[in-house]
Amino acid sequence: MSDLTWASDTLRNHVAPVGSAQQVKARIRTAARALGWEYERAKSIWYADERVAVRPRELRDIERYTGLQYGRQELTEIDLLISRADALVVGHQDKDFYGAFAAGLRALASALDRSRASGDGK
Repeated sequence: MSDLTWASDTLRNHVAPVGSAQQVKARIRTAARALGWEYERAKSIWYADERVAVRPRELRDIERYTGLQYGRQELTEIDLLISRADALVVGHQDKDFYGAFAAGLRALASALDRSRASGDGK
């Protein structure tokens, strides 16, 4: 998930959810006011306009307002799953193979996280 998609989904579902106003325009205005943004900026992010890029400050504004953390939850879940898989293979005959396999999974997850953070992934 790109940062623009995450920001758009978070604005729609957490900053200005359906119950906050009836019309989309009013929900966008609510989100803009809550985050201290200009209406047009909130609208561009709300609709995930590919011509704009979400600034780090804006991500921090959303994180601060909602309590959600972009990207960090997925990495924590992946680490937890790998740790569980690692615990399952303890006691098997070929520990070197399974250890290398777990290390490979960690490297893959880390590479995916880096590409997402740098904006290369979608």
